[in-house]
Amino acid sequence: MKNKQSGIKPFISLILSTNIPKLALTFGLIASVFTTIAGLVVPLLTKNLVDGFSVSSLSVTLVVAIIAAFVLQAVISGVSTYLLTAVGQKIVAKLRENMWIKLIRLPVSYFDKTSSGETVSRVVNDTNIVKDLISEHFPQFITGIISIIGAITILLIMDWKMTLIMMLAVPITVAIMLPLGRRMSKISRGLQDETAVFTGNIQQTLSESRLMKSSNAEESEEGKGLSGIGNLLGFGLKEAKIFALIAPLMQFVVMLVIVIIIAYGGLRVANGTMSTGSLVAFLLYLFQIIMPITSFAMFFTQLQKAKGATERIIEILDIPLEEGQNGLSMDVADKPVRVNHVSFAYDEDDSVLEDVSFVAQPGEMIAFAGPSGGGKTTMFGLLERFYEPTSGEIEIGDTPIRDLSMKSWRSQIGYVSQESAMMAGTIRENLCYGLQNWEEIPDERLWEVAKMAYADQFIKSFPHGLDTEVGERGVKLSGGQRQRIAIARAFLRDPKILMMDEATASLDSQSESVVQQALTRLMEGRTTFVIAHRLSTIVHADNIIFIEKGRITGSGTHQELSQSHELYRQFAKQQLA
Repeated sequence: MKNKQSGIKPFISLILSTNIPKLALTFGLIASVFTTIAGLVVPLLTKNLVDGFSVSSLSVTLVVAIIAAFVLQAVISGVSTYLLTAVGQKIVAKLRENMWIKLIRLPVSYFDKTSSGETVSRVVNDTNIVKDLISEHFPQFITGIISIIGAITILLIMDWKMTLIMMLAVPITVAIMLPLGRRMSKISRGLQDETAVFTGNIQQTLSESRLMKSSNAEESEEGKGLSGIGNLLGFGLKEAKIFALIAPLMQFVVMLVIVIIIAYGGLRVANGTMSTGSLVAFLLYLFQIIMPITSFAMFFTQLQKAKGATERIIEILDIPLEEGQNGLSMDVADKPVRVNHVSFAYDEDDSVLEDVSFVAQPGEMIAFAGPSGGGKTTMFGLLERFYEPTSGEIEIGDTPIRDLSMKSWRSQIGYVSQESAMMAGTIRENLCYGLQNWEEIPDERLWEVAKMAYADQFIKSFPHGLDTEVGERGVKLSGGQRQRIAIARAFLRDPKILMMDEATASLDSQSESVVQQALTRLMEGRTTFVIAHRLSTIVHADNIIFIEKGRITGSGTHQELSQSHELYRQFAKQQLA
């Protein structure tokens, strides 16, 4: 981040961008003023009580007034605290809303470079730091400021000399807090970064628990986890040292001021230039100043932490959205897909595709074959618009697909991947994932698409049928079952264009046979793109595009490539012999 982003201004701008509940904030601050006024009345009443104290002259009215002031202060303080805390909670809720809305609309390239655990840490941990500041420390800071201003004003009127003596503590306090605050800010940023890394590692390890156990990697992962915990402990201890310095130093300054005031005030009382009641009132006002000041130390410490969190939050909010949030809505049925001289690179020095061109006519099956790492999956990513070409154009009919809205384009594409990604939840929720008003889709329609995908029989075998929980990433289902649900999901979407990343490559022969039948049924009448890991699944393709090192080195039917392309002929000889 740039230096200009590390000050207090970005934090304030971030908070203002959340549309602060102005009415609640106004009433909360007004209540704080009344709380302070009620609190400021108590020492004055106490002064009158002490100066005129005797059992015979004890004023019931005065005692009642003191009690009423205490009760009023407590009630209004409660209202004020609730309103200001509610404002803080709403601000942070809005902040999290903004981050979540932004995150799910960021381009795939962001998630390629950033671990999901780190992103989760930004949304949960960093916003929690901001929440603590706004919900807990900020209300105390506001009420404290009002209390201090009121108390100092009355003290200056009562005795300006003693007040100036007391104010000598201010520069001392500032001199203590500024360097410690800067140190805390640096530690906080390091702690937040380390927390994000630790969260990412933990999440990755737990999500791949089967890989960890099958690889006997428990000890290795244990070491990584303990190392992360140790790093967090190191930052935590550094924070503890700062707090350990702040608390005693503030306590020392406070006690020094109290002793000086008592000594000086005692001399004034002794020589008759100040009444005992005035000294008592002065000390009470002093405590009304001291208590907020001690909480200020925590506020400014938390503010330093929040500034660090703000930098990370702003980083996410400043990332450009995925292109195509707005655009044309168009029916792509019966329109050819044209790829014209498309090149793509993830990084400037990492070219993946170079000058790729081909045409897919409506209803055709286009297959991509070639060695691993040649760019087949990247081509799929460009067609799906996970990435934008570095140069060249992809068109549907005569319209560049970048002119279409993402929603319009992707709603007409069915994607069946090799991994068959699934969300934690029920079979019903996975079939309907991403569809609007999915709760209204009748069971008859779901069973229809399940039957078309040859998935109805195994779904019926589960006690809860469509409401069966599939577990995280669908771990409670077999690979073949997950694939058939993915195919049923595609049937339900009724896509105009179908994309398949060799959906049968990782299945056993029995599952492959069933899934292949479902895929054949799904491809009927649709423009289909297939990534081929096994040539046996694409021998009937209308056009096979052979990609090597990002370039098309041959295209045609299976028979044509077998005659004209040496490497394809070798592939065919190895796999189809």
